[in-house]
Amino acid sequence: MMLYPAMRDLLKQVPSRYMLVNVVAQRARQISSEAEQTGTPLDDKAVSIAIREVAEGKVTPQAEEE
Repeated sequence: MMLYPAMRDLLKQVPSRYMLVNVVAQRARQISSEAEQTGTPLDDKAVSIAIREVAEGKVTPQAEEE
């Protein structure tokens, strides 16, 4: 099964797989929450939208402050 976007393309935006999973999960939760609050139905799954946003460079990882 081929994934789009490809993992190597996603890793160009985010430096590690671990961080990629966290960025996508956090953004997917935000998308779900926003859709629930506004009552807007989603055309795709929140995770699919989040992955697409990462691939397009719309979402980038934020460095945690110490």
